[in-house]
Amino acid sequence: MLLTKLFRKKSTSIILKQGGDGGHTDLHKVLNVRDLTFFGIAAIIGGGTFSAIGNACFSGGPGVVFLYIICAIACGFTALCYAEFASRVPVSGSAYTYAYVSFGELFAWIIGWALIMEYSIGNIYIAFSWSGYFTNLLESFHLHLPEWLTINYKSAQDALLANKESEGLTAWQNAPTISGLRIIFDLPAVVINMLITYLVYRGTKESKNFSNVMVYIKLAIIALVIVVGAFYIDIDNWTPFMPNGFGGVMGGVSAVFFAYIGFDAVSTLAEESKNPQRDLPRGMIYSLVICTVVYIILALVITGMVSYKLLGVSDPLAEIFALKGVKWMLFIVSIAAVVAMTSVLLVFQMGQPRIWMTMSRDGLMPKKFSEIHPKYKTPSFATIVTGLVVGIPIFFTDENFVLDFTSIGTLFAFVLVCGGVLLLSPQSEAELAERATKGKFRIPYVNSKYIFPIICIGTLGIVQYYLPNYFIETFDFSGDKVATNLPLIVFFILCIVMAVIAFMKNLSLIPLLGLISCCYLLTGMAVSNWKWFGVWLVIGLVVYFLYGFKNSKLNKKQSESLK
Repeated sequence: MLLTKLFRKKSTSIILKQGGDGGHTDLHKVLNVRDLTFFGIAAIIGGGTFSAIGNACFSGGPGVVFLYIICAIACGFTALCYAEFASRVPVSGSAYTYAYVSFGELFAWIIGWALIMEYSIGNIYIAFSWSGYFTNLLESFHLHLPEWLTINYKSAQDALLANKESEGLTAWQNAPTISGLRIIFDLPAVVINMLITYLVYRGTKESKNFSNVMVYIKLAIIALVIVVGAFYIDIDNWTPFMPNGFGGVMGGVSAVFFAYIGFDAVSTLAEESKNPQRDLPRGMIYSLVICTVVYIILALVITGMVSYKLLGVSDPLAEIFALKGVKWMLFIVSIAAVVAMTSVLLVFQMGQPRIWMTMSRDGLMPKKFSEIHPKYKTPSFATIVTGLVVGIPIFFTDENFVLDFTSIGTLFAFVLVCGGVLLLSPQSEAELAERATKGKFRIPYVNSKYIFPIICIGTLGIVQYYLPNYFIETFDFSGDKVATNLPLIVFFILCIVMAVIAFMKNLSLIPLLGLISCCYLLTGMAVSNWKWFGVWLVIGLVVYFLYGFKNSKLNKKQSESLK
């Protein structure tokens, strides 16, 4: 009986009554396909372009372009799965709502909890990166903020323990104290979070116009970076192409995948879209294709300009032009970074409140989270709480922890979205005909019965041919290799199991490939990431069983039906 309650599913008809396709919603429907595409670009091109790309190149060298391609393929399959869900379930809530339809309440809660990591916690990393570029921009105007107002407390404390001359050590030494406590915090990060929260609180239309302008600006500046940088490329810097082997390339998976996670934020805007079943899928796919091309070209340019060994910094685009002595580009890059990261903060800060709003409608969160502001037509209380969830940790955490923490949670959500499409009940001929006549997206069905097993066998053959020692090294469990190789072994077992199921059940190929590719990216996560993710899930389950399980509207309906 308990298991039945944990996996109770929400019907599509009930979800559509709450909002979306002809449903009753208090949110303003103002977004078209261009707006949604721009929101996707706004979310994707930001921290991944101006910050995380440096660590990825440092780890994998020029070969990191392979990782961008792998991540793009994984996200491409996942985007198609999101698009299928968006067409059939056009309401806010993103992967949370989709999981409720396909897997049931417990998995929906887990996904909703993981999405808090993606949106709210991910914005902490972006706020730190934004602060770094904004501070550099101020310096170009000869405006200097004291170090204790431009760095987080933990980074300053780490610098003290390392006893290394740095901004952090200077901040620690010069910071004022109150009752023995040093006052150290990242003021620009705090202020931008407050301003973005206010803008999102005010309305979707205002946020849309602001986002679109920023996208035009940052795409133009990135194009300038690529054109100017191309004149400083030295092809010798591309040799060796994978200096740390394929393991080094995969070592940058957290940084690279972080660059892509924004595209699913588009799906949270379903109830503010004029035609969500047609425009949401297009917005996600268009933004993903555009940004993938930008990332690959940009990675080739920066690894061609300087050695990959010099790119392990938080502001790689500024660093490469500083090393080449192109000082006028430093100013432009700083402006582009500030604009780009502001747009990412905006989209993520819009996404999280709408997920909480949807969870609140279902009874899994307090009713207050689903309140819509009578004038601005936004989830006002949820927006304020999101601002606090982002703003408070800025005072005591650092960006590296946040980066890894966010990527693993997002990948986990993507896995369940792809798996959810595999579990969706097939639609009738009448429903399919309606989707076709109204231009609604439908994921193409390709029978994986033979194709997927052939892909698995063919991939194994290619890997063995080009990397003859790969499998020998993978099955080596000596020393500390267990932590690295065990996830790969589990992945191989999963591939075998899914190949058998695909052969027996005629699974759809595209969501299956999305599931497998995202699971492969999870193998690149460090053990520490898994530990923290496990802790986060445990906390989420405690909250669910103390509040959500009992207050769930589905639970109340079941209880009433038994009376």
